[in-house]
Amino acid sequence: MKGLFIISGLGVLAMLAEIFKFKKLLYPLVLIGILAAYVTNFMEWNSNFSIPMFSNMIRFDNVALAFSGVILVTAFFWFILANDYFEDDHVTDHFALVLFALVGALMLTSFSNMTTLFLGIEILSIPMYVLAASRKRDLASNEAGFKYLIMGSFASGFLLFGIALIYGATGSFDLMAIRSFISHANGDLPAFFYAGVLMILFAMLFKVSAAPFHFWAPDVYEGSPTVITALMSTIVKTAAFAAFMHLFLVVFGGVSETWSMVLAIVIALSLVVSNITAATQQSVKRMLAYSSISHAAFMLMAILANNRGWASINAILYYSLAYSIGSIAAFTVLYNVSKAKNSSNIEAFNGLGKRHPFLAVCMVIAMLSLAGIPITAGFFAKYFVFSVLIGTSFKWLIMVAILTSAVGVYYYFKVIIAMYFKQEESHEDVTMETSHMLLLVLTSLFTIALGVVPNYVIEIFSN
Repeated sequence: MKGLFIISGLGVLAMLAEIFKFKKLLYPLVLIGILAAYVTNFMEWNSNFSIPMFSNMIRFDNVALAFSGVILVTAFFWFILANDYFEDDHVTDHFALVLFALVGALMLTSFSNMTTLFLGIEILSIPMYVLAASRKRDLASNEAGFKYLIMGSFASGFLLFGIALIYGATGSFDLMAIRSFISHANGDLPAFFYAGVLMILFAMLFKVSAAPFHFWAPDVYEGSPTVITALMSTIVKTAAFAAFMHLFLVVFGGVSETWSMVLAIVIALSLVVSNITAATQQSVKRMLAYSSISHAAFMLMAILANNRGWASINAILYYSLAYSIGSIAAFTVLYNVSKAKNSSNIEAFNGLGKRHPFLAVCMVIAMLSLAGIPITAGFFAKYFVFSVLIGTSFKWLIMVAILTSAVGVYYYFKVIIAMYFKQEESHEDVTMETSHMLLLVLTSLFTIALGVVPNYVIEIFSN
């Protein structure tokens, strides 16, 4: 909980930095603040802190602390990636927007009330709409921000309507009260309650960009600045899945017959559409956008296996961490290559293995992890998802996932083949900052370490 207060304070500090003329100190202060938030987060383990005001609408139990830890680690890495994003005239604005988006993400890991859920989503989403369009002179960035705003507002409308229907049936916004109402009703619930559950499901599927609610994602990811795309792909997605899991594993698990088949169809559609479409892309940035839909489908599979207790939560936690670290590494390489080559197409990676072997090796590790190849973290992420789903009636999704993952291997290896087996057409030199080199070393080692000793994460809730 103290971590949430620290990040909120950093956001306020960022707004004051321009007035009191200490904006040059803001970047190191933010990095130190995120580390402090992570340390306090770690120290609160097993404490189950809650805020007594407003009927305990936020509660930091171990699940919330674990997902908050993933978000804070990813945020620290992201700020290292985005260091030159905070060098223009709007540095304090960008800091404040990102930090308040981070506040919304932390709220989504710890909400215990439908009101806090909505506030967390909006506090996260509104800064992201602005950040997507932050490259003001770029038409694609403006389009991305506008499209994200329109589609996000539409999804928020679905969410609010669903929450209203749930409140109408149960008379409460409190998650535990709603869960208790479901368990005592013994299936005798009004029809509009089930409609509310499905509307909330559709809204959350938009937030995690699952098909057929994914159409905004490729355009928004491609048009946004690369570092903002990395933020959307990691922190935003982790927070959305923490909220999704809390709602449909904890609260609505008792009425899973209402939403489980719908979710299974969405998962199958997401796996097929995302992987086939990603295989046809020439832009690495757009390819990563479509692949993020596939990874969302894998995490939804763990939610679908809602009768496996802590195993599903551990699988989602591990997958979100593995995916976030791999994505940060991939976007770091993409950012440096696209800045030098003025292109994010696969051809920009031609010959990178000879001219910049360090960059190429880090990109290979990231691609192998995202593809789910041993001994990287991505392999065990998919393995743990399969292990929780195999004991359910939806085990047929495992075969769909394996077949579509084979397509995923193809488009990830297109980047590797370009780096090592194709000739470079232009010879612009790719220069890297020392901080980016350090970031790539850390994320690459992290990816391999998670693949070598996965049990350190997967057994976090075993005690």
